[in-house]
Amino acid sequence: MKAFIFAAGLGTRLKPLTDTMPKALVPVAGKPLLEHLILKMKHSGFDDIVINVHHFAEQIIDFLAQKQNFGIRIRISDERQQLLDTGGGIRHAAPLFCTDEPILVHNVDIFSDVDLAWFYRQHSSEALATLLVSERQSSRYLLFDEHLRMQGWTNVQTSEVKTPYHDLNVAACRHLAFAGIHVVSHDIFDLMAGWSGAFSIIDFYLAVAKQAKIEGVLRHDLHLLDVGKADALYQAERFLAESM
Repeated sequence: MKAFIFAAGLGTRLKPLTDTMPKALVPVAGKPLLEHLILKMKHSGFDDIVINVHHFAEQIIDFLAQKQNFGIRIRISDERQQLLDTGGGIRHAAPLFCTDEPILVHNVDIFSDVDLAWFYRQHSSEALATLLVSERQSSRYLLFDEHLRMQGWTNVQTSEVKTPYHDLNVAACRHLAFAGIHVVSHDIFDLMAGWSGAFSIIDFYLAVAKQAKIEGVLRHDLHLLDVGKADALYQAERFLAESM
């Protein structure tokens, strides 16, 4: 099974740690974030992983070499010339995914108790993308209809709404928080052909939501921790002990 890890970010919320190392190598319980995720993926059956790099890219490349790629196939999508955001990062990695298998996409700074192999199997052949969502509190939500097909996005603090549907009843939609874990069909690269440079994957999903099926998989009991902020590092060790 194939997977893609977002590891290129600047990690500004983790300063000053990320002044000297990439976010992906920030340690939790004696292991870098990247190692925790690779080992979880490997245990779940993912044996072909692509990792994008930008900030202190050489450190990640050297780390993987020292670990002999953890005994699986790992390749680098090099964004050192330009940081491409989530959508641009996926598009840039397209040449590294030469078969038509679906691809698990995962942020490096997300810990969760979801069974990745189970989630991968939830992706249907009719869907362009399948997003892991939950009912946790957030300031930003994805909007879904009763069948969990994506309809839009909203920031409840600012009342901003993004949607391809001009008559969308936002109040009637299900407001669900995105976990930063999704599965994409290989067909996504065809739809991205007209996109270039840096762009958000959520903006891309919104742009194609009327023509392609973007669906959610709701986990009511999902335990998730975003380790993108320094204060979360103190919670991460307990989270790992209890949830992973």
